[in-house]
Amino acid sequence: MSAREFIKQYEAALGTQNWFVVAPLISNQATVAFSNGSLHVGKDAVRAAYEHNFTTIKNEEYRIENVNWLLESPDCAAYMFDFYWTGFVEGGEVSGSGRGTAVLVREANRWVLVGEQLGQNPRTKCCQ
Repeated sequence: MSAREFIKQYEAALGTQNWFVVAPLISNQATVAFSNGSLHVGKDAVRAAYEHNFTTIKNEEYRIENVNWLLESPDCAAYMFDFYWTGFVEGGEVSGSGRGTAVLVREANRWVLVGEQLGQNPRTKCCQ
């Protein structure tokens, strides 16, 4: 899998709302910052945050678009992107969007996410 292919695999894995599908794509040293300002350091903390989202947002659909590559090398890659999500919270439809930056590294001959920062799109209001 290439770094570019990683994005589609990550997007599809998130769509399953199943941590065990997402987990192989996350580094043990991962750090993720959500658009609400929360910071999750280490794979266990990232797992707890993702599983909370999976439980809270039912039938979530997550899309990554407009990828802009900042760096691509044999062992690391970084990109910026737009993200969009929709789902249901307590029976009501919710959605949001924003911009993100992600850093990938090669571990054990595979690409994994080591860092991701998600921010709100200044043109839309995120409902989380």
